[in-house]
Amino acid sequence: MAKILIVDDEPLIAMLVEAWLVDMGHEPVGPANSLAEARALLDAPFDAAIVDLTLGHESGRPIAEALAARGARFVYATGQSEAQLDGLPLASGVLLKPYSFEAFEAALHTMLSAS
Repeated sequence: MAKILIVDDEPLIAMLVEAWLVDMGHEPVGPANSLAEARALLDAPFDAAIVDLTLGHESGRPIAEALAARGARFVYATGQSEAQLDGLPLASGVLLKPYSFEAFEAALHTMLSAS
């Protein structure tokens, strides 16, 4: 079982991700739905993260940069095109919204398998 930080400003998506993680035997951390909430949870114990790049009118980029700086595993969850991810910290994967359970499960497996 892994502890997964959820950073997403969409309550329904965050709730769905929480439910999927629990169904898969993992423990959700959060969710954080703003940059301030996400920053506060960076000190919580977690094994990996799912980071939305758009948090209302804020960017999730500072969270991705903080995760990358500490060598944490994370995936992006975004409605942006993959081309818009150029220049961002390297993640274990990208979940393009809207994503299915199968895509979520595959991305989570890849992320948790990465060393």
